Amino acid sequence: MTLIARLSVLAAAALGAETISAASILTIQVDHDDGVYNLVSNTFIDAPREAIFEVLTDYERFGRISSTYKEYGFLEPDEDGIPIIFTRMEGCVLFFCVSMRRVERMVVTEPSFIRTDTLPEQSDFRASSSEWTLEPEDSGTSMTYRLMMEPDFWVPPLIGPWVLKQRLTRGGTGAINRIERLAREAASLPVEPYEID
Repeated sequence: MTLIARLSVLAAAALGAETISAASILTIQVDHDDGVYNLVSNTFIDAPREAIFEVLTDYERFGRISSTYKEYGFLEPDEDGIPIIFTRMEGCVLFFCVSMRRVERMVVTEPSFIRTDTLPEQSDFRASSSEWTLEPEDSGTSMTYRLMMEPDFWVPPLIGPWVLKQRLTRGGTGAINRIERLAREAASLPVEPYEID
């Protein structure tokens, strides 16, 4: 599968089917330079940041966010005690399908910041890092997601950031809505029904 397909699966899973919700993706920017992709998205979620933080760090049940996650969980912590997480995602963009593996160190500042750094020797990426920043805003939370990745596989030159941005704009809403619903459930707030994509 192409890099864009892999990036789309990863980003759509991290950010899916649309449901009624106050959650909304405000902006998505995707850039590519010399084999490295950078993505930044800004989202509003109608839930407390503490509950969103809980959902985003629950790797034992990470598949609730998106059906693209086929395997996930915590591995043995690193020697310095930092949690190690594992995800395997599957998905298709256009006519390209892929399975991606990431093993990452996860550093957190509760309840406002999550950073992961991929361990390349155990992953399908030469380099990759992601950051979630959660800030209170009105009755909900402003969430900024940053992803940098350099895949360890060939990417067809006709597939690029535009395809990834289109996929995220159309499909990322479902995952954001599920994050919102799960966070509202954790905070004992009213929720709307949803479906896993």
